[in-house]
Amino acid sequence: MNNASEKKWILFIVAALAIITLGVYYQVCGHDFISYDDAVYVSQNPNVQAGVKLKTIQWAFTSGYAANWHPLTWISHMLDWQFFGSNPAGHHLTNLVFHILNTLLLFVVLKQMTSVLWQSAFVAALFALHPLHVESVAWIAERKDVLSAFFWLLTMAAYLRYVKNPGAAPYLLTLLTFALGLMSKPMLVTLPFVLLLLDYWPLERFQRRIPYRLIVEKIPLFFLSAVSSVVTFFVQWGSGALSPFIVTPLKFRVSNAVISYVGYIGKMIWPDRLAVFYPHLGQNLSILYIVMSAAFLLAVTIVILRFAKKRRYLVTGWFWYIGTLVPVIGFVQVGSQAMADRYSYITLTGLFIIIAWGIPDLLAKWRYKKIVLTLSAILVISAVSICSYFQLRCWQNSLTLFQHALDVTEDNHIAHLHIAKYMCDEGKPDEGIREYKKYLRMRPDDADVISDLGAVLCRQGRLDEGISEYKKYLRIKPDNSNVLNDIGVALSRQGKLDEAVEYFNQSLRVKPDFAAAHANLGYALSRRDDYNDAVVHLDEALRLDPDFVLAHYHLGQILAQKGEIPQAVAHFEKALELCRSPEQELLKKKIENQLTLYNSNPGNE
Repeated sequence: MNNASEKKWILFIVAALAIITLGVYYQVCGHDFISYDDAVYVSQNPNVQAGVKLKTIQWAFTSGYAANWHPLTWISHMLDWQFFGSNPAGHHLTNLVFHILNTLLLFVVLKQMTSVLWQSAFVAALFALHPLHVESVAWIAERKDVLSAFFWLLTMAAYLRYVKNPGAAPYLLTLLTFALGLMSKPMLVTLPFVLLLLDYWPLERFQRRIPYRLIVEKIPLFFLSAVSSVVTFFVQWGSGALSPFIVTPLKFRVSNAVISYVGYIGKMIWPDRLAVFYPHLGQNLSILYIVMSAAFLLAVTIVILRFAKKRRYLVTGWFWYIGTLVPVIGFVQVGSQAMADRYSYITLTGLFIIIAWGIPDLLAKWRYKKIVLTLSAILVISAVSICSYFQLRCWQNSLTLFQHALDVTEDNHIAHLHIAKYMCDEGKPDEGIREYKKYLRMRPDDADVISDLGAVLCRQGRLDEGISEYKKYLRIKPDNSNVLNDIGVALSRQGKLDEAVEYFNQSLRVKPDFAAAHANLGYALSRRDDYNDAVVHLDEALRLDPDFVLAHYHLGQILAQKGEIPQAVAHFEKALELCRSPEQELLKKKIENQLTLYNSNPGNE
């Protein structure tokens, strides 16, 4: 193939990759935010919604919010909010654009490194269209995946430039793109190791240079990786995201890691029963499955090392896969998942390389090799495209996503939890309560979810049940001022004022500056005709929070009953001024009625 012809084919492949990927994935632009992390990252994050400002940039670089340090990811979400606001279509489109760019970068970089056109195109097509990569693109909160992969591939491109033309400028560019990638997601900590693999194949630098010099050359990269790892560890530890060994013992972590390594390979070959969350089986892991998985991994490694000299791509591809999964395979357990499709976004590239170069080698002596390879490639790309298209439909909203997870997994507590939240948000509390109870049968000691269920029950007027759930919470976490206050509110609604007052006092013993507890205690005392003490607590609530609407309203009522009409009117007017949300419309009408009454008859008591 001459240069002119090859350039035409490259342009054709680039256009085809972009068009097919866009065609398969464009439906995501009609999808909603989901309840799983999208609220934390975008839809309910005030720092992101404030846009790109000096203050929010400072927050992005200094915050460990969401148990991660990835300032560039935060800034990208801020930019999206400035352009698209609360419309999820734009946020999804940004993810898709990055995914297409990553696909094209992977193709170009592989082509330049190997000088092989069609294998590079096939790897890029699998990267673009494999169903395991749907999660990273369709999930807005996984912007960190597509963004960090973008810088990963730019780092590879910069490194290739450095290899071809050694010098300070391309080396510094490699360091810069690598640092930007680490600031998008710490997954890039394994990239220096991958660059060493690329030195082995396809760059063949191990044959031209002493190996230790290649390692020394990458010391600055390894240093950045170490710094990122330390920062990530302390951020996740400080946020409570890391599972302690007492909860997930080392033997369970190692067993799950071995099974997951094989599991990703299985899902790559047969992408069935994909879910947003795979429950960790812990002590229920099958010993036989663990042993078989370990034997499989060992056997594959031995075979690859056996053919390493003649088929160097096997080493690069296999250890790319094994090495890049190390940070997320579960040795350091973050969250309660056994594995996650998103973790395969960059890691499967190693296996794709083995397939793209290995199968032509296996068929080298076949008479109709080109025809078989061409038809097989078209069939595989068509199959994964169709699978991805239908997998994307599961990501329409929280209900479709987590219902699908329930359909394809067992004992999926996270799916029940998010369906519960979705149902409550959609005005279907009875269905939400049923899902909460299913979750709690699996995780009976999850105090936060117990509290959430208590709140939903109380909002439905099922006060005895709600109070019972709150008391379960207190048996786990006895000194929570919010829950103590919530029990007081529920008891007050039942007219059990003495009990309510006791719980409000308990809440204030835990947190003396709790404005809501002071206000609620003041209101409860006023209902017992203890006006003097009620005024004390309502005044304290307003000292702590001058814009507390209900405190102004209740204090106005007490002052009016005491005949202090001008002071009462002042509090009613302030309360009316502060009523701005649609949920306060009923309260607003009550205040207006009070003002009409007392303004028309100032002497009315």
